Amino acid sequence: MSALAVNGARRADAPPAHPSHPAPGIIAALFCGYLCVGLPLPVIPLFIHDKLGFGNLVVGLVIGIQFLATVLTRGYAGRLTDRHGGKRSALQGAAVCALGGLLYVIAAMPGLSPQLSLGIVVAGRLAAGVGESQFVTGCVAWSIASVGPQRAGMSMSWTGIAMFAALAIGAPIGMGLYQAYGLQAAMIACIVAPLVAAAIALKAAAHTAPAGQRLPFYRVIGQIWREGLGLMLQGVGLSGLTAFASLYFAARSWGHAGLVMTAFGAGFILVRMVFGHLPDKMSGYRVALWSLVIEAVGQVMLWGAPVETVALAGALVTGLGCALVFPALGVEALKRVLPANRGSAMGAFVAFLDIAYGVSGPAAGVIAGQFGYAAVYLFGAACALLGGALVVTARSPQS
Repeated sequence: MSALAVNGARRADAPPAHPSHPAPGIIAALFCGYLCVGLPLPVIPLFIHDKLGFGNLVVGLVIGIQFLATVLTRGYAGRLTDRHGGKRSALQGAAVCALGGLLYVIAAMPGLSPQLSLGIVVAGRLAAGVGESQFVTGCVAWSIASVGPQRAGMSMSWTGIAMFAALAIGAPIGMGLYQAYGLQAAMIACIVAPLVAAAIALKAAAHTAPAGQRLPFYRVIGQIWREGLGLMLQGVGLSGLTAFASLYFAARSWGHAGLVMTAFGAGFILVRMVFGHLPDKMSGYRVALWSLVIEAVGQVMLWGAPVETVALAGALVTGLGCALVFPALGVEALKRVLPANRGSAMGAFVAFLDIAYGVSGPAAGVIAGQFGYAAVYLFGAACALLGGALVVTARSPQS
């Protein structure tokens, strides 16, 4: 038998190679489901501040409490994903996200007191956080399983594109619906989006989680905390955009607050599409370092912006910087855990981003109250530079 025939037989007997990109159904489901995060971003702060009459600190607390709920349930989401697969976690999370949207709709009903409306909004944020925890952890791990760990960086780049495309599109849509029809119309979309996501996810192929020893969640955290802390410091800048950009623009009499997340998302998606392969090809730490420096530049532009166009450019540059931090540090985090714990590792890794959102929201509220909204972005720049300093000291476990 010829060598060619032997090689051909080996190729025929070998298991099918993983595709180079995640399954389109997974990415489409993640996009639709994550719209329920983007839609209320510019709306909830204005509703709480302008309609209900509460101050900046309350705005920050309400925005941040969703991420508190998310971080507290990441361990459960990781275990669910490791044991039953990402598809199950994503479907379960989508249902809970829809419940959060329903609570937002109820909060906007006429005749409710400001305190009661605020309480229902808080309940909606908590439900949205629990749902997001399961939905995002499931979709990210599901996407990685569909392409294999050798393309984890590319997978995380595509899941990030889906998420921030949803932010970029959802934020102005939410603002437009709010201004034209009120909170209820905007929040009905928060019910529809995750239900559409669930319908798409049902048709996508499931991928079985790898077998092996499954570690307790706290031990997984202990293995990936360096990468998680770097991600947490990166998230402060984005938190400032989501919580206070609409109020910052209103205070300056700038009229396009809904475009802030569009500008951020445009920069983010551009880098992910052009350079999304870099974390799989070179040191994730090096990619993260330069990304954090660029994010700091964008935050400084927002802080010192004399006109609206410079502020929007700052949001764009912030997106350019934030784009590859997650896949770059995520690839390094996955190197530290056994295959059977990848779902928990992703849950723990993203939990650090949740902590950033949960803590920096109230902190930014205090800073805005004492020093003005612009100071929020100087704080974001300082955190990004601190994250860069941390990344410099990190080393790959395989180096």
